[in-house]
Amino acid sequence: MLEPFIHGFILALGLILPLGVQNIFVFNQGALQPRFIKALPVVITASLCDTLLILVSVLGVSLLILGSFWIKTILIGGGFIFLIYMGWTTWNSKPSNERAEIAKKFSLKKQVLFAASVSLLNPHAIMDTMGVIGPGSLRYEGEEKVIFVFSCMVVSWSWFLGLALIGRMSGKLDKSGNFMFVLNKISALVMWGAAVYLGLSLINH
Repeated sequence: MLEPFIHGFILALGLILPLGVQNIFVFNQGALQPRFIKALPVVITASLCDTLLILVSVLGVSLLILGSFWIKTILIGGGFIFLIYMGWTTWNSKPSNERAEIAKKFSLKKQVLFAASVSLLNPHAIMDTMGVIGPGSLRYEGEEKVIFVFSCMVVSWSWFLGLALIGRMSGKLDKSGNFMFVLNKISALVMWGAAVYLGLSLINH
């Protein structure tokens, strides 16, 4: 039973480690929120969205999505527009030492919506999950498949919680706001880079 757990853990960790829009948003909220508990809605939403994608990929729905020209086109096009918007918002955001002001900008509803958006409107992440986790689960049946899926979920939940905690520590150390200012600029460039990648894949698609 150890093999499916290790296999799922390594696959999920390999997919979640690279710097991406979802990771950046979770980290930023950990750093910007006045209290760590205020960032938990983002952590929970991102984790639940990853759990949903993992279940969908393992249950075989990924074959339907990846095999449909129009669904892939809509996913890629929507992701392109969303990433351009998120990049613009992040680039123009100005880190403030007033935590209460930041909390107002990112209400509970907005946190959940943004976290769900960066998780579910990211075609690159969706296709990676469905193209790697789904096929990886095919070698297992019954209890072993359950362990494989559980391992993937453990990685997601642990990663996002840890990422928000690291963001929290960085935010407490960064009294001047300079670190967050630079991070926002880098984050925006990453988002625009991902948008360009999606745009090119849409043209090729």
